[in-house]
Amino acid sequence: MRKLFLLMFCLSGLILTTDIRPVRADVAGLIPCSQSDAFERRLKNTTQRLENRLKKYEPGSAPAEALQKQIDKTQQRFDKYRNSGLLCGADGLPHLITDGRWSHAGEFTIPGLLFLYIAGFIGWSGRSYLQAVAASDNSTEKEIIIDIPVALQSVSKGFVWPLAALQEFSSGKLTARDEEITISPR
Repeated sequence: MRKLFLLMFCLSGLILTTDIRPVRADVAGLIPCSQSDAFERRLKNTTQRLENRLKKYEPGSAPAEALQKQIDKTQQRFDKYRNSGLLCGADGLPHLITDGRWSHAGEFTIPGLLFLYIAGFIGWSGRSYLQAVAASDNSTEKEIIIDIPVALQSVSKGFVWPLAALQEFSSGKLTARDEEITISPR
């Protein structure tokens, strides 16, 4: 009961002393791209260069249409940067904020976690395939010439790799026992 009371007291003290007002800190002199003059200049210069190249070709020709598509894509890209809340520097380029703030999670944290998941998926699927092939008769050949049914089964198991890795780690199957690790005689 004392521990519960102490926990409640500490939590209430933490809540009362925490300032929850939103803070807008300056991030290394960066400003939103929608307010950046350098960003607008960069857009103008980029589209101007493409439009100057466009003037060299007859309207309706294949190069002219390709350049027009490139101009449209450039304007769409700059509009996306402008509307997404990215911050731009003095050079007019968007900068990624990687300090862990949730307001900038879409710039680095979420893609980073997605990369880790995909890399783990590939590794876990490959590991599963090699373990399944090692039990077969001609394992060396199956490492070179991939056995498609076994590979598909390994890939289908790979989607839940974080849970499988946690299960194998907690059971001790993922790591080697101390007796299996050789020690140098030095």
